[in-house]
Amino acid sequence: MTFDMWFTLAVLAIAIVLFITEWLRIDVVALAVLVALMMSGILTTSEALAGFSSTVVITILALFIVGGGVLQTGLAGMLGERILRIAGTDELRLMIVIMVAVALLSGFMSDTGTVAVLLPAVIALARSANISPSKLLMPLSFGALLGGAMTLIGTPPNIYVSDLLAQEGEQSFEFFSFTPVGLILLIAGVVFMVLIGRYLLPDYASEEPTTRFGDKPDELLELYLDENLDHGRVSSKSALIGQTVAESALYRDHNITIIEILRPEPDQELATIGGQKLVVQSDKHQPILPQPDTVIEQDDILVMQGNAEALSAAKRVYILKNDYPDDVRSALITEKFGIAEVILRPRSSLVGKTITDVNFGRVYRLTVLEIIRPRSDKTLDIKTTPLEFGDTLLVQGYWEDILALRKKPYDFIVTGEPESALKQANHRRAPIAAIILGAMLIALVFGEDLLVRMTGNAGLGDIINVASISLTAGLLMVLSGCLTMDEAYDAIDWKSIILIAGMIPMSTALQKVGLADAIANGMTNYLGGYGVYAVMAGLFLLTSVFTQVLSNTATTVILAPIALFVARQMGVAPQAFLMTVAIAASMAFASPVASPVNTLVMGAGQYHFRDYIRIGMPLVFVMLIVTLIAVPLVFPF
Repeated sequence: MTFDMWFTLAVLAIAIVLFITEWLRIDVVALAVLVALMMSGILTTSEALAGFSSTVVITILALFIVGGGVLQTGLAGMLGERILRIAGTDELRLMIVIMVAVALLSGFMSDTGTVAVLLPAVIALARSANISPSKLLMPLSFGALLGGAMTLIGTPPNIYVSDLLAQEGEQSFEFFSFTPVGLILLIAGVVFMVLIGRYLLPDYASEEPTTRFGDKPDELLELYLDENLDHGRVSSKSALIGQTVAESALYRDHNITIIEILRPEPDQELATIGGQKLVVQSDKHQPILPQPDTVIEQDDILVMQGNAEALSAAKRVYILKNDYPDDVRSALITEKFGIAEVILRPRSSLVGKTITDVNFGRVYRLTVLEIIRPRSDKTLDIKTTPLEFGDTLLVQGYWEDILALRKKPYDFIVTGEPESALKQANHRRAPIAAIILGAMLIALVFGEDLLVRMTGNAGLGDIINVASISLTAGLLMVLSGCLTMDEAYDAIDWKSIILIAGMIPMSTALQKVGLADAIANGMTNYLGGYGVYAVMAGLFLLTSVFTQVLSNTATTVILAPIALFVARQMGVAPQAFLMTVAIAASMAFASPVASPVNTLVMGAGQYHFRDYIRIGMPLVFVMLIVTLIAVPLVFPF
């Protein structure tokens, strides 16, 4: 082996270790890979930076925007809820409908967004049917992963392998090329869960649910806070007058949190007659979200959360009166601020730290009202409890600050649709989003053929491709008002974009220095003697193992070129091998950290790591068998 081969292999090995351990963020690792290959001279500057102009990257970026428009307008939630209405209350029927519904939706939009939107509805269905959520939430997650294998845009690996085929002069995949195999995999997955998986699913029905998800903010208020809320008007004799929220001893002495202040609006002066001012007294109150430096004034109405006995004692100590307007509860959720649930990701920077350690209120401008830990019924102290993976934080604050947490997908998963209280008007644009999404899908399926037939110019077919259609659809989402440009930027998972753009040069380097060819030779020599199916099985197992600890995109970028080289060395059509890699990259069933959708349902379903292994591992092997049977039928060798 040459020095360049050893160096490239070392960079790849270090990158894989860093991806698995996440000692560095994965996007930082990808950029480091790019710089190392460029500075070493293995790749030219243009080769190292080619990922940022790749049609794969541009397409995925545009599809994030399209998906953002679908989610922002509430279209995804509407579609999901209508599909779930036919589920009834039978556990078996519910499981089947949920898996099929989420698979169909995730075939056309982000699987994480789809699961986040459907999660509250599925939990509500489970409760109404008197079924433990743990019986339905893992099927929801697995259905989303299976749905990603059903269309070209279902998941980034599908787009990448198709683009790789096109670059290498091979017949690339079309929009529905994945659908025949994807449907067979979905049917096999549903059958497995019905016949075997549902008996392996844990039943935590006997335990009191510790994580409760509400779709709308007012539902969250009812779920979490109704029993722990009280109100008190600051009387003229209260010691709280003139103190800031931070200075008051309500939390220190009574473990009480002020979650809102209702301040009387000033009297309105109408006119001055003969030196006398004519005023109209206002009976309205202005809601104020308390900050540490907010000064408490006389006649403020404090909305407080805490233990009932502590609330009663604090009202006596600080002379807080019970006379307040009837609309206090409705003022807790307004167009400006409200509450939402946030789940901590497996490798969130907050894990192991307390709310105080991270200065949560100052950094994120939000108040944590409660910490809910899966499989624990203990009341956790908000300021002193070290946070763990899977903890759900009930946060309160301005809607823009709550939604800003979605810009930090490495740390948080914001569940449900908290923007529903802020952007009801945007839901009126759901039909527009549906039209744009439908037109994009039609163009992806028939666009090139239609243009060529209409013009008779085959060269114009190059204009209609996945990248141009996706960009056009994303632009229309913005121009039509389905989402603003700022929201479009927020909808893009920039970490994934940098990851793909940074790892594409690694694929180029593997080919340039001859490592891809060498690894392919090794696989061919060791497995080729057992036949093509043995090589396919090897590629599937290697990819599925990697995807349990790496992102599916990074796994595909590393292994797809190797699969292409193996196919060429064996003299078979490469489509079957690349399809195998793309499918295996979506089979992230065996670990809660393998995919964000698994993380999303872990807390709500009260799952353990062993639950994913017990159900996910057999399902991976079922998918292996089905893939070995189905892929060669659709893509013969």
